[in-house]
Amino acid sequence: QVQLVESGGGLVQAGASLRLSCAASGRIFNNYVMGWFRQAPGKEREFVAAIGWYGGSTSYADSVKRRFTISREKDKNMVYLQMNSLKPEDTAVYYCAGSRKGWDTSSYDYWGQGTQVTVSS
Repeated sequence: QVQLVESGGGLVQAGASLRLSCAASGRIFNNYVMGWFRQAPGKEREFVAAIGWYGGSTSYADSVKRRFTISREKDKNMVYLQMNSLKPEDTAVYYCAGSRKGWDTSSYDYWGQGTQVTVSS
């Protein structure tokens, strides 16, 4: 069982940066994929970024490519999302998630409680 706790959200102006952190308790095995998702008011939850725990391969949604960077520190069981050049449309609750079954966005079975990111124009 893996528990995930996000932190680092807040209120920023457009163009600013934020770094979200996700602390994982429990064993994360090398085959896990760790990801970030977000959900804006009135919208469905959407994939943002993912990283392979073992090799560090990454995947991004087109809407955040070249602005967001996902990373992990294996020895600390931490996952990060560096968000640069934030836009008002990035406003959402951001969730850290873990998948034991690969990269498919429907395969995530561990979820954090979420952290709010609000970007003002």
